[in-house]
Amino acid sequence: MKTEHLIDLLAQGVEPVRPHAARRHLALALGLGLPLSLAIVLFDYGLRPDLAQAALLPMFWVKLLFPALVGLTGFLATQRLARPGVAVGALKAGFVLPIAVLWLLAAVVLLTAPPQERPGLVLGSTWRSCAVSIGFIALPVFVAVLGALRTLAPTRPAAAGAAAGALAGGAGAMVYALHCPELQAPFLAVWYVAGIALVVLAGALLGRFVLRW
Repeated sequence: MKTEHLIDLLAQGVEPVRPHAARRHLALALGLGLPLSLAIVLFDYGLRPDLAQAALLPMFWVKLLFPALVGLTGFLATQRLARPGVAVGALKAGFVLPIAVLWLLAAVVLLTAPPQERPGLVLGSTWRSCAVSIGFIALPVFVAVLGALRTLAPTRPAAAGAAAGALAGGAGAMVYALHCPELQAPFLAVWYVAGIALVVLAGALLGRFVLRW
């Protein structure tokens, strides 16, 4: 068979991919998973009883904004990695900068606090459950995004899985913040980052298997 005939045969019935398919698939996955994560907090954990008062404090919004930025960057990176030959590029800074700013704020708080208060600032009252809770609450988004990626064409499965984990982990941490009573920057810098990192690691490990062609 001549090469030209083979190409013509392979091209038969091929339809063009709709524009922004990756974005739509991931947005749908987020739309399916995020309400389930919110339901877990509402019906299992419960909203913090002083949520209205906490919303008046700047650190409450820091606690929401930091994972939201990580999740947004994860969405954009996953969207890129869902397509062959598309690099993440400058988006890497979107993961590093929010965490770096939070760590800097935590360092300032610890350095200016009396030594006897520093352990409490890091551990708070919920350190044993925080990271695991973030991972659990992120699970619906994580599963939905991995499912969406399987319908797309990631050529770097581990990286795509890690980006999906950042998206899910950021979303899970943001939703968990509606329950969590902690507002100390050192606590957030350790345990919220650990919770998100747990989902990123799971994504990188699972992506190598579930996202392979």
